[in-house]
Amino acid sequence: MERIYNKLVRDNIPDIIIANEETPVTRILADEEYKKSLEEKLGEEYEEVLDSEGSERCEELADMIEVIRSLAALENTTLEGIVELADEKKEKRGGFEKKIFLEKVIGKE
Repeated sequence: MERIYNKLVRDNIPDIIIANEETPVTRILADEEYKKSLEEKLGEEYEEVLDSEGSERCEELADMIEVIRSLAALENTTLEGIVELADEKKEKRGGFEKKIFLEKVIGKE
């Protein structure tokens, strides 16, 4: 039975498929196609985060981090570099711990 995926997968997935006595059909993506596939994967992981909770949500968040790590590499940085930027932004603008929801701003008259 054939199952069609047409999506970017983790590096060890073909080996896991072979270990299950199935045959993966794969190809190596060109750089631009790889970037687009990572962006699509980020959206896929985002949806999975929204649809999960508890330890399953933590697994999905970990998957998002792996995609972000790969996207960071395309921008010649690392996950640590991205975290450093996030820390700098948090220092300047704050985080989300206070749960502030901005409803509107009333301008000067």
